[in-house]
Amino acid sequence: MKNYIFLSLFLSFLIVPISCQKHACDEGSPQTSKFPFCNTSLSYVARAKDLVSRLTLQEKAQQLVNAAAGISRLGVPAYEWWSEALHGVSNVGPGTRFDSRVPGATSFPAVILSAASFNASLWYKMGQVVSTEARAMYNVGLAGLTFWSPNVNVFRDPRWGRGQETPGEDPLVVSRYAVKYVTGLQQVDEATSQGDRLKVSSCCKHYTAYDLDNWKGIDRFHFDAKVTKQDLEDTYQPPFKSCVEEGHVSSVMCSYNRVNGIPTCADPDLLQGIVRGQWGLDGYIVSDCDSVEVYYNAIHYTATPEDAVALALKAGLNMNCGNFLGKYTVNAVNQKMVDVSIVDQALVYNYIVLMRLGFFDDPKSIPFANLGPSDVCTSDNQQLALDAAKQGIVLLENKGALPLSKTNIKNLLVVGPNANATTVMISNYAGIPCRYTSPLQGLKKYISTVTYAPGCNNVKCSDQSLISAATKAASNADAVVVVVGLDQSIEAEGLDRVNLTLPGFQEKLVKDVADATKGTVILVIMAAGPIDISFTNSVNKIEAILWVGYPGQDGGDAIAQVIFGDYNPGGRSPFTWYPQSYADQVAMSDMNMRANSSRNFPGRTYRFYTGKSLYEFGHGLSYSTFCTYLASVPSTILIEHNTSFSDPHNILSTNSATQLDGQAIDISTINCLDLSFLLITGVKNNGPLDGSHVVLVFWEPPSSELISGIPIKQLIGFERVDIKVGKTEFVTVKINICELLTVVDSDGKRKLVIGEHTILIGSSNESQIRHHVDVRLSGFSK
Repeated sequence: MKNYIFLSLFLSFLIVPISCQKHACDEGSPQTSKFPFCNTSLSYVARAKDLVSRLTLQEKAQQLVNAAAGISRLGVPAYEWWSEALHGVSNVGPGTRFDSRVPGATSFPAVILSAASFNASLWYKMGQVVSTEARAMYNVGLAGLTFWSPNVNVFRDPRWGRGQETPGEDPLVVSRYAVKYVTGLQQVDEATSQGDRLKVSSCCKHYTAYDLDNWKGIDRFHFDAKVTKQDLEDTYQPPFKSCVEEGHVSSVMCSYNRVNGIPTCADPDLLQGIVRGQWGLDGYIVSDCDSVEVYYNAIHYTATPEDAVALALKAGLNMNCGNFLGKYTVNAVNQKMVDVSIVDQALVYNYIVLMRLGFFDDPKSIPFANLGPSDVCTSDNQQLALDAAKQGIVLLENKGALPLSKTNIKNLLVVGPNANATTVMISNYAGIPCRYTSPLQGLKKYISTVTYAPGCNNVKCSDQSLISAATKAASNADAVVVVVGLDQSIEAEGLDRVNLTLPGFQEKLVKDVADATKGTVILVIMAAGPIDISFTNSVNKIEAILWVGYPGQDGGDAIAQVIFGDYNPGGRSPFTWYPQSYADQVAMSDMNMRANSSRNFPGRTYRFYTGKSLYEFGHGLSYSTFCTYLASVPSTILIEHNTSFSDPHNILSTNSATQLDGQAIDISTINCLDLSFLLITGVKNNGPLDGSHVVLVFWEPPSSELISGIPIKQLIGFERVDIKVGKTEFVTVKINICELLTVVDSDGKRKLVIGEHTILIGSSNESQIRHHVDVRLSGFSK
């Protein structure tokens, strides 16, 4: 590692970052640099329109695809739009590569584990680091500026192979993650004369109701997601809405699937109507790769390729990952299927984003021009990746075995198919990490005598030939750490699970090793999605269980530090842990969220699931005991119809004016501006270790005969706080009433139910605090 740092520093002196970048408005080319689109005193819109006006129809078509051709007569270089930065700069997209100058980039944990930290400030810092490394690589010609990340689909079904890319099953958590990561990536510079300059461009994907890849013969290319207006509004759409309205993301990617019969990339209501019209996207809309071609070739949605292209452009698509628009746009225009003005507008949206990135400007004028190889894989960046892994690790069970003693354990056995994992830890859409620290390597830093027995050749564990060696080694161990789980051969893009159990003979490995040892057994689960580990209830030797997701480049250090108590775990599960019976009972292709007893459908996620779970959403233990109490929260809230509040605090009152319980008020009739209240909790660490505590604020809506399908409960706020032993910290959560205390009716309309609302502080594994808030209409009485 020291040699790598030295090499990076040495190369940074040899390389002038800005020297590798071609730009359209080079002053050395007087015949092109004087075009109005090069005039930085003009608005981005005016510059983009000028550039588009100079293109031929054939040239325009070649700019609508990710591998955009250069226009030499205008001095415009070619540009590759497709780069990825899901949890670190990745070389998955063709726009990014590594070489001797930058051999790797900081690899953060899979998103699902970072989400388990419930730490919004961490998510923002991660975005900042990733965009710094991305800009540094762009400056030496190794990356693009447009990164098609993050994935903000809700982890609706535990079998989804891409759940690892998401922030979990809760729409609020996914939304908050999206906003923080996007703003960290884009890091808009408000200090410049054009305050919407981008550090890099981010993209929220895959819009919308996309969460099935390949399950029992049903694939994402042919799948038609049948979604109710109610589920679309309160589950599938919120993260995308937050991305655009709060995160000000500069791109949205439409998905492969259909929604209620219409391909998302050909749906004018979803694209032009909602993303562009209602939410006000200031950027471009891009297709998932080849998705326009997919709905022509795979499902034969249109009669000709030109029909497919015309539909997409008129629906509001601006950029095609793939080459379909490049091939057929000219014909579509010439055949009068789509007007050239629509093509022009699409290009204007695209070019505005490139101009905000400084692609057409002198590189020396860009605020990030001096970033280079020495800014990639810095010690601070890698420390943040380690911190993210530690913050996300969830302690599922602990019978007092953890933390392990650094002095009493003389002989440690490390077992399991993921015990010495490296590439498994960095999940999918990963680049080349700065380094790897496997669980085995991390644990060896604590105990001098460590024995390793894989027990299985891989996670599929299709034979049991290696189990006997592991059990033999277990008989001599003071403690055993068994690292089981999944990898990209089980859950991945294009591959959904069909069950929720450990693959192959992994369960037998765990049981046999536990039976053989006289010492403590710690079970570590390295996987993205939940696994039915209920068999552990009958294995007494298992005294602690950790879920570590896919923990990134330094996952081994993170796991070891938690096991030996150098880090006090505080992560919370970002999803529900279902039993195997759920997979047997529920079709993954059923998009409904709400339970339906008439067809024996138990519902999905903690918000609607009526069955039993192994661990609930938000579950997570600590080595310390935290005591939480309410310090301040209103008991009554009065709502006024169509009234402008000069003082937002006027909504808080103890007056007795009420309305009939259960009345559902459309929020369009309420002045929602600043309609919120503060909930303040005190949290005391009663020891024995300093640690972090996640305050989870849930809401139980009142019932209403007017609205069916009201959630059982719903997360409305969360904060993570560090607390020293014996100290008390106060946590403030702002509750926006129209956003967070409303339900959605069958028409997809948000309603505020009058009556007694219940606030719950804490998850199911804690002593929950219940507080009732009376929401009443001002001027009405019972």
